Amino acid sequence: MLDLDAIRRDFPILEKGVIYFDNAASSLTPEQVVLKEMEFYREYRANVERGVHRFSQMASEEYEGAHEVVADFIGAPSADCVAMLRNTTEGLNLVANSLGFEEGGKIVTTVIEHHSNFITWLRVARRSGCSVEVVRPDREGRFDMADFEAAIDDSTRLVAVTRVSNVLGCKVPVKEIVSLAHEHGALVVEDGAQGVPHLPTDVMDSGVDFMAFSGHKMLGPTGVGGLYICEEELYKTEPLSIGGGTISDVSLDGYELAVAPLRFEAGTPAIAQVIGLGEACRYLDRVGMGEVEVWDEKLSARIVEGLLEIDGVEIYGPSEPRDRVGIVSFNVGEMNSHDVALSLDTEYDIAVRSGHHCALPLMKELFKLPEGTVRASIYLYNTLDEVERFLGGVEDVAG
Repeated sequence: MLDLDAIRRDFPILEKGVIYFDNAASSLTPEQVVLKEMEFYREYRANVERGVHRFSQMASEEYEGAHEVVADFIGAPSADCVAMLRNTTEGLNLVANSLGFEEGGKIVTTVIEHHSNFITWLRVARRSGCSVEVVRPDREGRFDMADFEAAIDDSTRLVAVTRVSNVLGCKVPVKEIVSLAHEHGALVVEDGAQGVPHLPTDVMDSGVDFMAFSGHKMLGPTGVGGLYICEEELYKTEPLSIGGGTISDVSLDGYELAVAPLRFEAGTPAIAQVIGLGEACRYLDRVGMGEVEVWDEKLSARIVEGLLEIDGVEIYGPSEPRDRVGIVSFNVGEMNSHDVALSLDTEYDIAVRSGHHCALPLMKELFKLPEGTVRASIYLYNTLDEVERFLGGVEDVAG
């Protein structure tokens, strides 16, 4: 059971009186993470990896230690398999630019993907001549594995799929998709931006070949994220950028790349942010990701139940709470989603997101909602009382 009082004390921003229900866009950051970043700037501010002086050695030790903590958090076999990049988007683009795609090949993805895991593959197809096949779920976000079986064949080079929809909150059967893809020799890249913050993660169990995720959605700093690369693909995968820090040797006519993960982390990295992400993983480990998952389900169940009782409100995504994380999208009658969000903010001190949530194919193809939805997304520090106040605000706006 979460100790909500203790958790909320770690987030001083909550004292401002705002109910923060925009966690799918970016979570809040606990004091422990803020202080860990400040520790770097105050106590051992220096560049990493190549310095022999004490500050550089201390920074390098913390930086490398953060890799180990993050790798353990997602179930990776070693820190070598986790490159620290800027965010999920950069990780997905690294994969897209590294793999070879040819005319006649295929990429399989889904209609519920965030743009970062959709237009990336459209660009690959445009450049290479391969095709993109899109699998669709039902209106609650449930996929029929028969549709993946029909789409994934021996010409499939890659399957790109999210673990959790950032609009519907639905959970995607990634492990089953991986098993099917591997039967046909295809690789799988997972968008873990929403899955890693809300669900226990074990990349070895799921079998994914790549998984990208962002620190700012899981209590960490902005500007840092991770890319897991499985051991089999680690030295087949080309870096997105090369330069300082990515090489082991350079001559006039060639170079040799460094060992992983250094080969993927060109230039001076986001040292403080990486160290902060490591601290965010420690925080979530102490709380327990199983507890986070249970609390998500409890709050989202009440949100869905309460919204369904309000005349004129339509919700999207799974009706069963166990099938979603703490993300609920909805609309109020004919009202524009931005007007609803603005009213909740200015009149009720409730922060939600509005618009298409970087998922226009989902909005257009599945729901015919090019103007988007209102999205309420909760996290471990939100409370049932906040949910009730939110529901009261929506009822007033709808009335």
